[in-house]
Amino acid sequence: MRSSRFNLKTGKRTFLVILVFLGLWLLPQNAFAHCDSYDGPVVKDALKALENNDPDLVLKWVDIKHEKEIKELFAKTIKYRTADKEIYSILKKHFLETLVRVHREGEGEPYTGLKPAGSTKQIIQLTDTALDTNDIEGLLKKFNGHVNKILTQKFEKVATLDKVKNNSVQEGRDYVAAYVDYTHTIEMMHDILEHKGGAHESH
Repeated sequence: MRSSRFNLKTGKRTFLVILVFLGLWLLPQNAFAHCDSYDGPVVKDALKALENNDPDLVLKWVDIKHEKEIKELFAKTIKYRTADKEIYSILKKHFLETLVRVHREGEGEPYTGLKPAGSTKQIIQLTDTALDTNDIEGLLKKFNGHVNKILTQKFEKVATLDKVKNNSVQEGRDYVAAYVDYTHTIEMMHDILEHKGGAHESH
């Protein structure tokens, strides 16, 4: 069976944008934790703030009630930037961890420690790169190709198993598992478009 039976129309910008949002909603919840990695936006802004001695650069990541705490910790940290490198390194890490923890708590999410650079899922890295380079077209093209491939694989698996589903109980169960996976994926797409579900609905 040729994959062209289920090709998505890449010329429709609206549908491509929908696919981007779909991908973000379908990712496991911990995928949204890229703010706790060293290549995430919170840490990037924190390092820039320390470099420029400007705590205001990170305050957007925390609630107003935590501003005083973050400013005070920033002041204690920056004091050692040109004094003792070893102490500064320890204080800097503590500042980053505190900032990310407070930010995550503000989102209602647990803090499980800073993750190393490169640990963020590729799709999230692509979304950040698109913002950095102001290139949504590149992101849509790559993401659309990925979604097209995944949905095509699911469709073709069901179509193939449909031909043998009544040959045996096991083949029937294989068909049902593939059918449920395929239809639930499509159902998720529909529910998202209808605003009926998703990990961040309460936001």
